[in-house]
Amino acid sequence: MHGAAGLLDHFAGRFVIASNNSTDTGESLSGRLAHLGLSVPPHRLVLAGQETLRLIAARHPRARIFLMASEVLTDHARALGLHPSSEDGDIVVLCRDTRFDYTKLRGAGDLLRRGAPFFVANPDLTHPGADGTQVPETGALLAAITACAGPVRSTIIGKPQSHLYTVALARLALAPYEAVMIGDNPETDAAGAKALGMSSLLIGAHRDAVARDPSTLLDRLIG
Repeated sequence: MHGAAGLLDHFAGRFVIASNNSTDTGESLSGRLAHLGLSVPPHRLVLAGQETLRLIAARHPRARIFLMASEVLTDHARALGLHPSSEDGDIVVLCRDTRFDYTKLRGAGDLLRRGAPFFVANPDLTHPGADGTQVPETGALLAAITACAGPVRSTIIGKPQSHLYTVALARLALAPYEAVMIGDNPETDAAGAKALGMSSLLIGAHRDAVARDPSTLLDRLIG
């Protein structure tokens, strides 16, 4: 955490974290990060679940949505003027839902087969847990739903789609070629950045795998 805090301090005011998180709002995640010693204001967080709900509220004001999501995001949906339900709706919305069950699986499948629009926060199957285990993600729930509903069209908001990066760049008032994406997943982080023409710097197991010129990018980052 010390290294992360130092990096955030160095780029204070010049970064946005774009995450496939589909559990939190910027406010709730900012608070959790503060407990870890990381100061990240809510407006510096662009999160897949929250942005999915914002997009739906903009396109379909006051819509009735069959929402599979955390309590935090359910409350946020109401704050945006949407009408979330776990029983019925005109639009099906899937985020990471730890209360996902057979009833929701059946309900989502029925609505989708009847032609309801389908919005999905992110396609990730799992993410690593703190104890080294794999935590089921939104994409795993998506696989279950499509297994029942059959091939249905969906609008996916999170990476590798470009929406989160587009929102992040707008908050920074930057064009893609003026920014550098730092991430750890070539299939989501790097692929989404590449689609927009943004340079990538991967860390961890995939370090520098797709960076155009890692040394040049680092010079740009610390300059």
